[in-house]
Amino acid sequence: MNTNYTNKLIHPELSYTLTGICFTVHNNLGRFSREKQYADAVEGLLKQSKIPYKREFRVTDTGNIIDFLIDDKIVLEIKSKRLILKTDFYQTQRYLQSSNKDLALLVNFQNRYLKPIRIVRIETDARKKFI
Repeated sequence: MNTNYTNKLIHPELSYTLTGICFTVHNNLGRFSREKQYADAVEGLLKQSKIPYKREFRVTDTGNIIDFLIDDKIVLEIKSKRLILKTDFYQTQRYLQSSNKDLALLVNFQNRYLKPIRIVRIETDARKKFI
């Protein structure tokens, strides 16, 4: 494995584990279940794997509710819809900004082939002014 590539990834081991959990859920439930069913299945596997998480985590005073905050490091956003839209990316980026986390996985379980999308928090000029 190329160590230069691995060193640039954010939380590689945890994100690989989460991706594996998502693939297991997708293989078990298929692509025609509801978002809550996928989230319940993911939660069961997180418990089984003893991975710390918070479900439906409310970011203080922002009104943002994250599907899963995994090990206080990764935001996991679950979708069950025909297409992922720009608004889904913007929503996930907003969750990263408000929670001050660096990485999110956006997973649409309705895809025929599961393709978890890694989203990295963008440093904005407005954000830098307040830091």
